[in-house]
This record gives sequence, C-alpha cells and structure tokens, in this order.
Amino acid sequence: MTVKEVNPHFEDFLFDWNHKFYFLVGGYGSSKSYHVALKLIMKLLAEKRTALVVREVYDTHRDSIYSLLSEIIVDLGLEGKVKTGISPLQIRFPNGSKIIFKGMDKPAKLKSIHNVSIIWLEECSEVKYEGFKELIGRLRHPTLKLHMILSTNPVSTADWCYKYFFKDTKAKVHVLDDKELYQDRIKVVNDTYYHHSVADDNLFLPSSYIEQLEDLKQHDPDLYRVARKGRFGINGKLVLPQFEEWPHEAVMEAVQRIRNPIDRAGMDFGFEESYNALLRVTVDHTSKILYIHWEYYRNQMTDDRTAEDIAEFRGTGELIRADSAEPKTIQFFRQMGFNMRAAKKFAGSRLQYTKKVKRFKKIICSSNCPNTVDELKELTYAVDKAGEIIEDQFSIDPHIFSAIWYALDGYEVSDLNEVTP
Repeated sequence: MTVKEVNPHFEDFLFDWNHKFYFLVGGYGSSKSYHVALKLIMKLLAEKRTALVVREVYDTHRDSIYSLLSEIIVDLGLEGKVKTGISPLQIRFPNGSKIIFKGMDKPAKLKSIHNVSIIWLEECSEVKYEGFKELIGRLRHPTLKLHMILSTNPVSTADWCYKYFFKDTKAKVHVLDDKELYQDRIKVVNDTYYHHSVADDNLFLPSSYIEQLEDLKQHDPDLYRVARKGRFGINGKLVLPQFEEWPHEAVMEAVQRIRNPIDRAGMDFGFEESYNALLRVTVDHTSKILYIHWEYYRNQMTDDRTAEDIAEFRGTGELIRADSAEPKTIQFFRQMGFNMRAAKKFAGSRLQYTKKVKRFKKIICSSNCPNTVDELKELTYAVDKAGEIIEDQFSIDPHIFSAIWYALDGYEVSDLNEVTP
C-alpha cells in the first residue's frame, strides 16, 4: 500500500465529501490544485463515478491538470491500473470510473456528457458566470451525491465567483465575509465548504520561493495581495481613492450642516446592457466634499416607464443635467414635464470631467445607494498594452460615474491641487 504525505492544512478537505460545493482560493504555490487532484483520484478509486474537469480553454488541460493528475497516478504506483489517454484526453480507472476534460471555449461538446457526478472547475475566475450556470445544469446523476469543486487564485471582488460565493452589494447578497475565511482558513456555509491557503501551507516549497513572493510587497502590491496573501481585492489603479460609504442618516445629517449647499442631479441613459443612472448629489464647496445620497439605476426600461419611476422630479423644477448624446430622450422628458437639459460635451470632456471629480477631498456616498457603492468603490482605470493607465477609460462602462459628470456640469472644484491618477 502506498503511503502519501500531504500538507496538514488540506487533510480535512481531502476526506470531506459532505457538501455540494467546495470553493478553494489561495496564493501561488499553496498546493490547492495538487490536493484537489489527489482528492479526485482517491474518490474515483473508491467509487465508480464520472468526473468532469473544466477550464476556460480546452487546450490548456494537457500541460496543466491532465499532467498533474498523471504525475500523481505515477507517484501512487497506479500507472499499471489507471489508464491515461490523450486522444481524447481521458483517465480511466479499473472500477469503471473515468475523468473527462472539457473547455468552455467549446460549449457544444458539453451537451454530450451524461451522468457526471463530480465537476472540477479549475481557475474558475477565468470562466464566465454563464458557463458556471451551464455546468451546474450538467451536474446530474440518478443516484450518486453531486459535487462541484472550484479552485482559483483570487481576483477582483467584482468577479462573479466573489459575488456568488461571498458578497454581491448590488444584488444584496451576503453569503460569507471573505475576511472571516482568511482568519479561520476553513469555513462551511450552507452546502459550501470554503478553503483558504497560502504558500506557507505547502511544506514542500523551498524557502527561496516564499522569499520571491515577499519581494512583491514593494514592487507590485496588487500581485502581492493575490500571490502571497491569496486574497480578493481591487485589481488596478483606483479612480476615486477618496470614496467612502456612510450610513444614510449620517450622510443626510452632514448635508444638512452645509452652510451653502449646491444640490445637483445628473442622468446617464442606457437600455439593454447599459443602465439609466440618475443621481442626486450635494456639494460642500467650502470643504470640497461631494455627497451622493439618492440613486435610480435600472436597465431595459422604455422612456415612458422610466418617467413613471422618477415621477417625483416631474413638475418640481428640479433640474436634471443629462447625457447630451441622447437629445430625443431629453426632449421626451421635457415634454413629459421634467426640467432636463443636456450637459456639455466636448473633445476631451471625459478626461476633464474625471479630473474634476477627483479634485474633491472626499466623495461620501449613502448606504441607500448600493449601485453607486458597487461601481465607484472599485472603479479602476483601463490600461494600454504597455500596462500604463488610460486616464479617460475604465475597467467597466461607468454609468453612475457619468451621471456624476453631468450633475457637476458648470461647477468647478476650485482651489485644489489636481489629484493625478
């Protein structure tokens, strides 16, 4: 009988099959993929099952997971019993179990798969959310307990896997605070087993490898967080590092204390993938603070339905400064009794508006505006091929940020040194 030494932090995970989902996140070199592969082999030796291993791109299997599984099979002395094949990639066990490999870049081939009771989704953050939902539908067997194992290095908190398994502010979903996982290392919530690991958990790593990871702390803080700490966070350069979220009552109390408040409303238009975003903001010009305290944020809405949703603006005289790219929409709202006009746009206006917002010492947002928090708290710049930031382009299409631009049309944040990105 072969005796296999494993890392102690993974012992509980290796033998736990009580849950449907297993979510493993960790830093570089933590050995999470190795222990998932070992767990899978042991299970398929013990029970006749079909396991599906998935990556976003099929062609990456051979030199990654297939190679890892093959090495473990040899290491366990099973190469005479467990058969590996490369055309197609497949691993077969003496009891009839098998491992098949697929890529989400060839989704049509998933339709021919039947009786899969275990799915391993490696580097799950590379797979789109639609692909994850498709795989859940492929996980079915008439009698066997079903399991899905997801492993990944941490990415942005804007990624679907963070929002699904931890927190999604916009959808008001809170499953687990990731900080609890970093502290406790292993957590079970509902039917999901969470596991966090870092390089220190891999007792077989040379100390020189960990030293290399430590060097990232000074040179690349984003990569250090991912590679060394194994933690989710914000990837890239923040556009608004001075952004804060406050309880709604605290925001309104602060607004009421402003001696000469400047109240504004701004709106960006959208429909299918884009959003109608309407904000109410208040400027404290003396303190150079921007308060955001009311939001409307919906898509797939016709203009007449939107007019019903924001009827509190109709006939009040409250001015809405809106996206000048939609003159017909603005005219419609004016005919419906809204005081709406186009904000100025000109060559370079995106950059100028962005710099204007960045000049505020603080941008404080009400907790009653979850979509604003979701967009602005982690809004980062887009980068070019050389990795340099592009000052007027962003990681997402920022409808709320655009609404702020329009709301501040004609206002200048004076007497402040410009904050460079």
